[in-house]
Amino acid sequence: MSSECVWSIGELAEHAGVTVKTVRFYSDSGLLPEGARSAGGHRRYGPEALERLRLIRSLRSLDLPVPEVGRVLDREDALEAAIEGQLLEVGSRLAELRWREAALQLVRDCAPEERAERLRLVGAVATPPSTASLVRFWRLWLPPRLPAEVLARFLDQAVPELPEAPTPEQVLAFARLHAMVTAVCAGENCQPVVHRSGTGYRPAVLYDGLGEAFALAVPELRAGRGPREGEALDCFVAAYAGARGVRDTTGFRRALSRELASDPRLDRYWQLVAELNGPSAPTPGAAHDWLREALDGQLTGRAAAA
Repeated sequence: MSSECVWSIGELAEHAGVTVKTVRFYSDSGLLPEGARSAGGHRRYGPEALERLRLIRSLRSLDLPVPEVGRVLDREDALEAAIEGQLLEVGSRLAELRWREAALQLVRDCAPEERAERLRLVGAVATPPSTASLVRFWRLWLPPRLPAEVLARFLDQAVPELPEAPTPEQVLAFARLHAMVTAVCAGENCQPVVHRSGTGYRPAVLYDGLGEAFALAVPELRAGRGPREGEALDCFVAAYAGARGVRDTTGFRRALSRELASDPRLDRYWQLVAELNGPSAPTPGAAHDWLREALDGQLTGRAAAA
């Protein structure tokens, strides 16, 4: 290397517009190889070190950690993966800030007598929030040993996706939902009758059928049509009959109507989920209520016609 093309650490720092300390740090980290050493043992760098130093600073300006910068410098194909990782991290930070902003607005804008409760509710929720508590709740509520694929499909319907930029009202709805599902369920009586041992139900058949019935009822709800007979109701009843291994008869439908009326209700859960999702996304709870009303209406009509 010609002595005319060799810079001291101070000269390189001056050309790059950085401090000597910065150049030394990147050299010691292995990101900026030295071109040579002087007779006195001082670092020397060639002009190519300037471009590499500028590239290092550009990568660091994207908040890439030093080890990640090293991987990008060593492998050209590592840049895309590093950027994707940073985008995910930035997205998480933004979500956290948006939820925190909405929570602050929620507390700021409420009446003084509501502040203590709202602080308690939002203080119990991590930012950004997680739906893990809702998943745990459903795992306790649902029958044990439900096949994994059936459980996954049900959870997809029952656990809401959280908005990236929530309103204060949505923050409050989720905080109340979190408080509800983390409350202790007192004994197995918190579960519906069909989930308890000894009922003769086949849970996989039941929940597969209910998922299909809910999917059929959702278009009816979106269209604003009232509960009525049809494919959705027949699928709903067939799920219960098939799970129990019995025929779908008028007598079975009457017994099912009574059983559903006596089971514990999760109306508050579905109400809060609706506040999170908005009216354009009917919940499984809304579909279940629509189907129950359709069943009761059908039975009332049959009784009147008899």
